[in-house]
Amino acid sequence: MSAASPEPPAHPAHPAHPASSAHPAGEQRFPMRIQAPALLRIFGVRPGDKAMVTLTADALDARLGWSHVRVPLTDITSWDISGPWSPITALGIRRSIRGGELTFGSSAHGGVQVHFRVRPKILLFRPPSLFLTVDDLEGLGAALSARGIPGEDLRRP
Repeated sequence: MSAASPEPPAHPAHPAHPASSAHPAGEQRFPMRIQAPALLRIFGVRPGDKAMVTLTADALDARLGWSHVRVPLTDITSWDISGPWSPITALGIRRSIRGGELTFGSSAHGGVQVHFRVRPKILLFRPPSLFLTVDDLEGLGAALSARGIPGEDLRRP
């Protein structure tokens, strides 16, 4: 009987964060947490690839239903985690009146806000930042930090 090599961890990049998945080329996928599927269908949201944030070695790709943005990591200055929020203000694709931030909101449990150096065009807007309501908030933050983008969890004192 030969010794078998040990099994690699299920999620090599973030073993403590099972909601994310790592891929061979360094790509990591973070599914959105879907809180109100019937309401989110209005925006074209379905579980799976239609509600996902993908990080590659050089870009962040976010999709919520029919809305999509791909941003080079060099254009992201920082990130932070905040929430939870009221579902009335969190669900759907929304733009803040005060600051112009955009939200890809699939859940009220919280979100990772990514701040842009160069404002990408998303729908009709060029927002200063984008909120992403992925299931694994801490995992996305850790993945951004691992790529050299600073950030913090604002929910912790």
